[in-house]
Amino acid sequence: MPPYAFFHKQFMPLAEAKIGILTHALHYGTACFDGIRGNWNDEQQQLFLFRVKDHYERMYKGCRILKINLPYSVDELCQLTTELVEKSGYREDVYIRPLAYKSSEAIGVRLHDLEDDFLIIVATLPAYLDAEKGVRCCTSSWRRIDDTMIPARGKITGIYVNSALAKTEACERGFDEAILLTHDGHVSEGSGENIFVVLGGKLITPPSSDNILMGITRDTVIQLARRELGIETVERQVDRSELYIAEEAFFTGTAAHVSPIVEIDQRPVGSGEAGKLTKELQRLYFQAIQGKIPKYLDWCTLAYSKLVKTGHS
Repeated sequence: MPPYAFFHKQFMPLAEAKIGILTHALHYGTACFDGIRGNWNDEQQQLFLFRVKDHYERMYKGCRILKINLPYSVDELCQLTTELVEKSGYREDVYIRPLAYKSSEAIGVRLHDLEDDFLIIVATLPAYLDAEKGVRCCTSSWRRIDDTMIPARGKITGIYVNSALAKTEACERGFDEAILLTHDGHVSEGSGENIFVVLGGKLITPPSSDNILMGITRDTVIQLARRELGIETVERQVDRSELYIAEEAFFTGTAAHVSPIVEIDQRPVGSGEAGKLTKELQRLYFQAIQGKIPKYLDWCTLAYSKLVKTGHS
């Protein structure tokens, strides 16, 4: 069974879904995307799609910023996604990438007087960061782009050049990931993740005003910490030096899940291993996304209306 895509308002084999080389979004970054996880539960032989509606509601906001008109409602997008995943037949964790983009084959920098289109792909995705061993980070020389330049609230394709520069700089320096600071030197986020620290026993994360993406996984962890552990999260500005004295630190993201940070700028975080709170939040998060905690099943959408006996493995 080949992988499928939803493209030009129909389902088709992924290999047949092509765009032209003059497509506006390719040249100018005029597209908005999101990332949704499908998590395989082997015991139930079911894929659980995590917080699909929340991802599409966020995507709608990004499309408003770029003046992209989505031809589907949020509920219709959720249904299309479920149909695509079921049609693809994966029996393992998957990553779903919806993309809304300026599809006109036109040269010229603008958002107006252009056609819009929408697609969805589904594929497997290797571990983005090592959630077991932990992540070694450096603070990047590249600063996080400001809301007055390109709003971070939307997953706008063009903004990810900022992240790509930071990520490659970190990897070429021998680290796993970068931490970007704002223009005034406060901690913002990783190249593709939100960041949390534990200081004085308190769970702290940068606020929306420090040019972060308002992550779905970030919100999930905040809710789990409060509802399961009785720990409130403080959203405030975080200084770079606070990274060096944190008792624990971790990243959150759809691709990264909950990944402990064990070193920052060649300084160990806490004991240099994943902290107690990080491990507990990681455990709760993985249980929730696999449909193993009944009270959070409303976060999950079943991919298969009935068990498929063939498909990708």
